[in-house]
Amino acid sequence: MLTREMQEERENQMLAPYAMHSQDSRGRAVPEDEHPYRTSYQRDRDRIIHTTAFRRLDYKTQVFVYSEGDHYRNRLTHSIEVAQIGRTLARTLCCNEDLTEAICLAHDLGHPPFGHVGEETLNDLMAEYGGYDHQKQTFRILTKLENRYPEFPGLNLTYEVLEGVVKHDTDYDVVDARDFSPEERGTLECQISNLADEIAYNTSDLDDGLRAGILDPNAVLQLEIAQRVMATFDDDPPLDLHVDLARHRFIRRLVGIQVSNVLGATQQRIDDAGIASLADLRAQPENVATYSPDLAVANRELKAFLFANFYRHYRVVRMAAKAERLLQDLFHAYIALPEQLPPEVTEKAAQRPDGLHRTVCDYLAGMTDRYAILEHKRLFDYEERV
Repeated sequence: MLTREMQEERENQMLAPYAMHSQDSRGRAVPEDEHPYRTSYQRDRDRIIHTTAFRRLDYKTQVFVYSEGDHYRNRLTHSIEVAQIGRTLARTLCCNEDLTEAICLAHDLGHPPFGHVGEETLNDLMAEYGGYDHQKQTFRILTKLENRYPEFPGLNLTYEVLEGVVKHDTDYDVVDARDFSPEERGTLECQISNLADEIAYNTSDLDDGLRAGILDPNAVLQLEIAQRVMATFDDDPPLDLHVDLARHRFIRRLVGIQVSNVLGATQQRIDDAGIASLADLRAQPENVATYSPDLAVANRELKAFLFANFYRHYRVVRMAAKAERLLQDLFHAYIALPEQLPPEVTEKAAQRPDGLHRTVCDYLAGMTDRYAILEHKRLFDYEERV
């Protein structure tokens, strides 16, 4: 039987000296007895998976609202893809795979319904009450809102998992690490999670855009990163990206190129900096997990292409506009007449210092796309049963 102590000793033998070893964790806010056969980061991963917030991701928008089709990514499938890429990066770089997976699975828990437009709408509605940011909401879910244990609020996760959440640094995240030594670099596992997220959403959004017929395959093939992919095919290259099999081959190679590049560039930066310990890594002036400079340029071109041709496509904009109106309607209806809220929600509003507005915001943020649409029908459609 493989005990926790045996697994920790295996980590000492197999992980890099600058990786985060489970036995060296800074611990939890509320001390707990160690588990007999799970490491601290394995427990954290399991706690995240069993949250209500994690299950709700299944019906929260990535780009397409669930009603647009069953085969597009949602926040849950995105989080699983991020974790898969993160685990590959961590394993190959001899980092802590369990810590990386926990951070990856948790990173989007705070997203409201309807993706980024949902976040922007809630932030506007809450402008006079502290705003709304999905990353801060993720932290609140993990430390306050998930109520599953009598001994403490939240999940009582380890310092390193919470640090990985607050230092999640991508183009779509705003880092606020004031309580987590902002002068220190995040662990390499944290940095890997950032890149795993970028790789996942760039490649999957490209895939979904092609599947939906929104993106022009010929325009995609003009991108530098696409030309790199095509150069890897010795014969019979996938030229028609509207064909499922061709698109799958193309996206698979694209993910592989991104992951391999991060592995090589990150290891090179570690070697060049002479990093030999976790303290060395934390003291670096910038993150060591990275793309090579040329791939970073190619990725910026891909992101700009997706923004102009996918995220701003009229079909996606229509979905976003409907979502914005829906959330505004619900927010104003609840604020104007709080008695429409379930009793357990109004009880929370009465008990908390930030009152009704933040409670309504939390309630809306926790909704799935499907539930928000149904709730709007209940409140505004006279023929819908309440």
